[in-house]
Amino acid sequence: MKTIVICSGGLDSVTLAYKVAREHELLGLVSFDYGQRHKKELDYAAHAAKQLGVPHYILNMSQIGTHLSGSALTDDLDVPDGHYAEENMKVTVVPNRNAIMLSIGFGIAAAQQADAVAAAVHGGDHFIYPDCRPEFIKSFEAMQKLALAGYADVSLYTPFVEISKGAIVTEGAKHNVPFEDTWSCYKGGEKHCGRCGTCVERREAFDLAGVDDPTDYADPDYWKSAVERADT
Repeated sequence: MKTIVICSGGLDSVTLAYKVAREHELLGLVSFDYGQRHKKELDYAAHAAKQLGVPHYILNMSQIGTHLSGSALTDDLDVPDGHYAEENMKVTVVPNRNAIMLSIGFGIAAAQQADAVAAAVHGGDHFIYPDCRPEFIKSFEAMQKLALAGYADVSLYTPFVEISKGAIVTEGAKHNVPFEDTWSCYKGGEKHCGRCGTCVERREAFDLAGVDDPTDYADPDYWKSAVERADT
């Protein structure tokens, strides 16, 4: 299965890239600059492409991103601390982000005669990100089948959509993913902050998977209290 992977440079999408490279035929990685404050993640996507020996395409969506307002990832709003299960994390939603990126990904896949576009949406995203839920994935693929009917037959490959981030870490360890060469933190500082939703989820995932976390966090222990709050 010739596959294009949408890759942010984060743990999930880099793991997916390695999985596709090992189990299918990886044609390349596609990343997007949508004006995100943690733009440094794109460097990690580029590194993954280099390690896997495939092309890396960075598409500039920054002008579009300025109109997808109201998110702490693109606006002058504080990225909240805490677990993704907390209500305040909804401020990190970028409206229709995945739908836009996937549409472009399908166009590239059709042009390159690929069989699939792969995205690393997973079960932990369902609570606050509507465009990561199984219903969206199924509907989006059906829409694209109609959009490309008679021209190309491209599927949407989302092997993580029903599993946890801990299971993704387990999968990544199986494929020898260099986790230290992935970036999750939404704040985009010198090191992972350890307090934002993606940092908390990342640290918890390694713990649940029983895999050593090589990440250097500014606050390495905050995740425990965040998880406790989310469970109450």
